[in-house]
Formats: sequence, structure tokens, C-alpha cells
Amino acid sequence: MPTPITIALKRLPHGEGLPLPGYATKGAAGMDVVAAEPATLAPGARAAVATGFAIAIPAGYEVQVRPRSGLALKHGITCLNTPGTIDSDYRGEVKVILINLGQEPFEIARGDRIAQLVPAPVQRATLDVVVSLDDTDRGTGGFGSTGR
Repeated sequence: MPTPITIALKRLPHGEGLPLPGYATKGAAGMDVVAAEPATLAPGARAAVATGFAIAIPAGYEVQVRPRSGLALKHGITCLNTPGTIDSDYRGEVKVILINLGQEPFEIARGDRIAQLVPAPVQRATLDVVVSLDDTDRGTGGFGSTGR
């Protein structure tokens, strides 16, 4: 298993008393994150839900914000812009953009688990402008072009 990276976390005043992001099990890839504020999501509604903390991610890494599968399956609650990316130079409050794809209003209480955070290395790229690209079996086939 790779050596864990260290991410500095600043608890904000409205995050006092809440659990820090953490792994629920030894094999968990994501750290559970809780809401720092109550919210009601009507069907089709979305909101940026506060977590009550800010982080400083080491250079060369990002933190991905991902939905919780239980909320998605049971209630139709998921994250927009998934996976969301928190860049290493961002120092504002971490917020989770949630949407209710279900048919009933969904209540979020302060302290409810709403998402998970997954640290990941970032691979930067340079672009090389060319006149043509190499050919492949798929070629320029678009969405659904490899299906049957």
C-alpha cells in the first residue's frame, strides 16, 4: 500500500463538533464527509452543502469529491460534476454539490454523511498541435460507436 499523503485541514467555526473526514473501513478508498448545515433538496433541486472545513492539498495531488452509493441508490441523491476536483491551490471551504434525482424531498441534517473524498495524483500534460492523428480501429466513431 502506498504511503499516505498529509493534507492540512482547517476546521471552520460552523464545523466545530463535527467528525473529520475519515475512512469507514480499512479497505475504503474514500473518506466520508459530513454536512455542516441542514438542507432540504426538493426533487430536481441542487445545492452546495457546506462541510465546515478547508484543506491544503500537497502539490501534485487533487482530492476528488464523489457521491455515496447508498444515498444514490436509496434516495437518488448524487453529486454533480462527479468526480468533482479540489485543486491543490484552493484554500476555500470544501462544499459538496448535491442534486436530488429522486421523487421525494430529501432532508440533510447537520452531521449526515453526504459524500466521500479520494486523494489522487495529478498527471499534467503538454499539447502537441499536429496536422493529423494516427489511425485506430475505432477512428472517429463517436458515442455508442463500439456498441452492438
